[in-house]
Amino acid sequence: MTIALAIAATVVAGCASDGERQDTRPLALKEQVSSIVRSGAGYLVSWAGLLDNPNRWHFGENAVAVVSALDARGKEVVHLEQPLDAVPPGRPLAFAGQVTAEQQPVRVKIDYRPATWRPISRIPSAFLRFPVSDVRTDHLSGNSYLVTGHVGDPFRKRAGGVVVTALLRDAAGKLVGGGSAYVNDIGSEAPRRFVITVDGVTAAVAKTDVMARTWGTTAAPYMDLVAAGAAPAHTVMPTTEPFAKDRGYSPIADRSQ
Repeated sequence: MTIALAIAATVVAGCASDGERQDTRPLALKEQVSSIVRSGAGYLVSWAGLLDNPNRWHFGENAVAVVSALDARGKEVVHLEQPLDAVPPGRPLAFAGQVTAEQQPVRVKIDYRPATWRPISRIPSAFLRFPVSDVRTDHLSGNSYLVTGHVGDPFRKRAGGVVVTALLRDAAGKLVGGGSAYVNDIGSEAPRRFVITVDGVTAAVAKTDVMARTWGTTAAPYMDLVAAGAAPAHTVMPTTEPFAKDRGYSPIADRSQ
């Protein structure tokens, strides 16, 4: 038994070392959208994007979105650095934000600073997605939309909070807007409701993609949840009496010869 455990530990250590030595590819900004809307305080600049992590065995940490808004003369009137949450291994990260500019911008540019990499300690499938349900998208007045729904926790440990991002798309699947909201203290026993307002959407919305993630620039919150294990699929206690006798086959040693 001791020898078997030692061999297993050696194999796991070898896999971890291989994962750490594995070459990582940079994050890729797959999609982005921005809008500029006149508001009472000036001009509301909104943006959303989808940042993809092609590395199945590494988290992308400490990435920063750099948002610049330029006026008609090419002068930068908005410069904002938005810290991004940790990008899960092998999955995209949806993000969104907005800021008010005093001067009128005409163009918005989104870039990002490269991430640092952290090898995962479990297999990629252990990093379960946060389940999202009952998503509804309603058109408000003007160019605003309201996205509501529920988000749950697939792990045994309660999540301190998650960020939920809604990406709005037109009939052709093109990204036309997005927004985010923070949901506090979710657990596996009952999903929590989220409400997201998305401004500056000028196209008709035909589809909404909603993604939830842990909050924070490092992978530590997600890794803590994974270490606690997945919540059982069924949490309701049975109401029937247990069987008086096992309906399965008896052990071979107990069978009559």
